[in-house]
Amino acid sequence: MLSRYLLTNCLGFCYFSAALHITEKSKTLRFTQNGTFQIAVFEDLHYGEAEDLDWGPQQDINSTRVMNTVLNAESPQLVVLNGDLITGENTFLENSTNYVDEIVAPLVERNLKWASTYGNHDSDFNISGEGILARERMYPNSLTQSMVHSANSGVSNYFLPVYPADTSIRTPALLLWFFDSKGGNSFQQRTANATAVPRPDWVDQSVVDWFVDENARLFQYYNRTVPSLAFYHIPVNAMLAFQNQGVSPTQEPGINDDVPLAQQGQGALQGDASGGITEYGGQDIPFMKALLNTPGLMAAFSGHDHGDDWCFKWNSTLPGMNFSGNGLDLCFGRHTGYGGYGTWTRGSRQILLSKQNLGKSVKTWVRLEDNRISGKVNLNRTYGRDEYSPIADTSSKY
Repeated sequence: MLSRYLLTNCLGFCYFSAALHITEKSKTLRFTQNGTFQIAVFEDLHYGEAEDLDWGPQQDINSTRVMNTVLNAESPQLVVLNGDLITGENTFLENSTNYVDEIVAPLVERNLKWASTYGNHDSDFNISGEGILARERMYPNSLTQSMVHSANSGVSNYFLPVYPADTSIRTPALLLWFFDSKGGNSFQQRTANATAVPRPDWVDQSVVDWFVDENARLFQYYNRTVPSLAFYHIPVNAMLAFQNQGVSPTQEPGINDDVPLAQQGQGALQGDASGGITEYGGQDIPFMKALLNTPGLMAAFSGHDHGDDWCFKWNSTLPGMNFSGNGLDLCFGRHTGYGGYGTWTRGSRQILLSKQNLGKSVKTWVRLEDNRISGKVNLNRTYGRDEYSPIADTSSKY
């Protein structure tokens, strides 16, 4: 039926249909027989940093150790590499994407599927999202795709369906949306003054338009709202506005040490343009509104700010914003890699979904490199009012 749909209804719908078709044939994501689906998020890995110095390669060894520790303790059906896989400003043209092999080795060893978003450090003079994607596509377990092709869209914009355990059911139980928040510098480009060419650090309008259209098509095709999650690297301004209002250590447990956090549309430039700042001017408002207007979207996950790993329920009008949240939960991941700034204990956000409670509850916690669990919460209708124990703000010992 789906193949026939591809042949007869391909007016603006091809990316949607092809994604479902390819995924169903060879790379299907499914809930377990127990009705659960778990995701492990590896955030800000930063492989390849200072590769020509002794301490750089050692950082990568430490990062791999963190990934192995997490995967030995958890049993995810999918791993999300949520941006800044590589510290691109430190890599060389001839080997920049080779770090993908090192990053995915723990996943290949366990035959785990993964999906990536690309972050601001994944694009620089010697590296590009296109190059990383090409390297990922050498592996059959990579589900990373690129569905939007415009001048400013970036690369890692796509969705993945997750089906029930029952193989006779052809309607996904869950959708996973991935967005490229860009940033960094343009691949192999210099200005007339031989400085880096910075890239906008927000989800582009072309991607927002695609997202809105695809949601409408999915609803029309399945005649129902499919619950969903979203992933992107740089957080939206709502997270800064909430942080400015105050993050409670008992109602939003987690580290909150990057204050103020750096949101889409306002970040330090990299490489030769280091020290420059792009001024925030509401660039991410269309994306935030699209997230809020997506029926069934339960939560969205970002990284970028290594010293933050809390979640909050956006159910009000936040300071400095003129539109209100609708109860969408927004979460940080946890800095996983030893590259990048900060010494906070490394870890990985875990996301556990139950088919029985889809749309009502998302359980999430951080698995730390010392095997402890931190900040375990239930993102349900009372999250933000429920009380939890504060978490320990610790540093890595390695």
